[in-house]
Amino acid sequence: MQTVNTKAPNVSSAPVAPPAPISEDWIAVGVAGVLIAAIVVGLRFTPVQFGWTTGADLARVFSIASALGWLQLGAFLLVPTVIGARLLGARPVNFAIGFGVLYLLATLSLVLAGYTGSSRLGLEYVLYALIIGLVLRQVTPISRRFREAVQAEYYIKIGLVILGASVLFSELVQAGLLGIGQALAVVISVWTFCFWLAKRLNVDDELATMLSSAVSICGVSAAIATCGAIQGDRQKLSYVTSLVLVVAVPMMIVMPWISRAAGMPDVVAGAWLGGTLDTSAAVVAAGELVSEQARNAAVVVKLSQNVLIGVAAFLLTVWWAMRRGQTSGASSASVIWERFPKFVLGFLAVSLIFSFVLTAQTVTETRGLLNAMRTAWFALAFLSIGLETSLSDLVKTGGGRPVAAFLGGQLFNIIITLVLAYLLFGGVLFPAPVFN
Repeated sequence: MQTVNTKAPNVSSAPVAPPAPISEDWIAVGVAGVLIAAIVVGLRFTPVQFGWTTGADLARVFSIASALGWLQLGAFLLVPTVIGARLLGARPVNFAIGFGVLYLLATLSLVLAGYTGSSRLGLEYVLYALIIGLVLRQVTPISRRFREAVQAEYYIKIGLVILGASVLFSELVQAGLLGIGQALAVVISVWTFCFWLAKRLNVDDELATMLSSAVSICGVSAAIATCGAIQGDRQKLSYVTSLVLVVAVPMMIVMPWISRAAGMPDVVAGAWLGGTLDTSAAVVAAGELVSEQARNAAVVVKLSQNVLIGVAAFLLTVWWAMRRGQTSGASSASVIWERFPKFVLGFLAVSLIFSFVLTAQTVTETRGLLNAMRTAWFALAFLSIGLETSLSDLVKTGGGRPVAAFLGGQLFNIIITLVLAYLLFGGVLFPAPVFN
């Protein structure tokens, strides 16, 4: 049987740049490393608090002090980023102008998400950034005019390396073997089922692998790592990331309501949310809708899955190289190293440094600013994803079969994770943990 055509959404055409002397992964690691090092050695900005309820609160968000602080952060992010973009073949002036426009649009997504009404509904900045990008992509030429700055993968790789500063091994110990056990069981079972279902629906190997990783591990981050590991089609990656975010919206609103209506213990509800929702922002938002204890449990379980990004990327690299190397005769070791997503090494290195090298005081002092930086990068990335995605192609891709595979895998994920959450966190097999 012939595999169906799973051509991914069209993205804006851009001039063909000469090959970069350094890979995008290493450049992203370098940019993130410069930014993190500057913060650790003492450079400080006051992170803007975007939360607001009344007009007076909104006036504070748009005050001169807040605006200057946010613009300072933007300039700080731009300097090493434009150097990296130049190495990737972009024209520095064009990139800088486009980056400024995207930064302002990303700021709009953060302001919208900061409204308390958005928080109650679980509508996070990633969703607003995606929607803004999608709307502008369909009705304006902005994605073509500023195409050199529309770099979703570049931004999200930088953000993922910075995320390593938040994934501390000491925090994972809170869940002990329970969180890690659930993460392993979910990743293995859900990935296998989703890949099997995708192949039954005649989805090609690349797209099936990215879909399976996105559903089973941690959404967009895992899809990015998988795409790098297998050297996948970037248009297919854009398709998967858009699909992840579109599906995450109703899930992060409906699942907390279901958990409350069913009378789930807060810890069980948190473990369920953390194991099924595909973005860290959605996990925090959904957990908040249940309780503080549910939020903490959800975050720890999600952190357990986030740590598996590096392991999964390595195993997928080995598997894909062996799968393709059998016919090419290529050296497995060299192919594995070539395809391994180097930004994952940056993520792991930053996590180890913040876990075991830096003092607890330094980690605490820098956390707020590093989180603000990561948020800015992810907002820019999701905005770029929207600007790169054609809604018509999103619906047409593969005749809807990839969507069916993703939804089927997500349904299986919801069921198996709920069972595991009760068994591991509900006091059935082990004493129920308490998250303060």
